[in-house]
Amino acid sequence: MEIKRSLILPNDIETIPQLNEFIDSVAEEMALDMSLTMSLNLAMEEAVVNVMDYAYPEGQQGNVEIEAMTDGEWLTFVISDSGVPFDPTTKEDADTTLSAEERPIGGLGIFLVRQLMDVIQYQRDGDKNVLTLRKKL
Repeated sequence: MEIKRSLILPNDIETIPQLNEFIDSVAEEMALDMSLTMSLNLAMEEAVVNVMDYAYPEGQQGNVEIEAMTDGEWLTFVISDSGVPFDPTTKEDADTTLSAEERPIGGLGIFLVRQLMDVIQYQRDGDKNVLTLRKKL
């Protein structure tokens, strides 16, 4: 079963429920189980909120484009934006052995995405950040 869907959101975290509805509809169309659907929602929300929070300078409007596609073997999400260049794949994993007080702020979202998805790739394509997240079905 091949599916290809897309969604464009402004860089406003108030629109995250639309992302969740988008993921849920893709998962429902693919008949994915609830556990996998929840994991996908969590990973995608972390990735998209990071883009919304950091890709565009304070007060600047911008879009986050989300594509979902599957070939039946892999479910692929492509998140792209025209914001500040940032490659999350170069960030070290958060040290989860440290207590919350000792751990530096940030990095847990990327750590979580790495735990939930099977493949994470980044590329800068012209003036766009393109983050690809893949899950083996």
